[in-house]
Amino acid sequence: MINRVKLTRMEKNLTQQQLAARTGITRQTVGLIEKGQYNPSLQLCIKIAKELGVTLNDLFWEENNS
Repeated sequence: MINRVKLTRMEKNLTQQQLAARTGITRQTVGLIEKGQYNPSLQLCIKIAKELGVTLNDLFWEENNS
């Protein structure tokens, strides 16, 4: 799966630290989310999507590519 959190963050020219500060989490948590090693709460997903100016589906929906 392509990590759309990382791609979208980079498109917005934000560092992990900047996104973390804007969403109230640590840089390490952003890194884990981007690596797929941490499942954020729905509330955190919403914060990230709003901060990046995209929808939840844009960031987190997995398409079935079969």
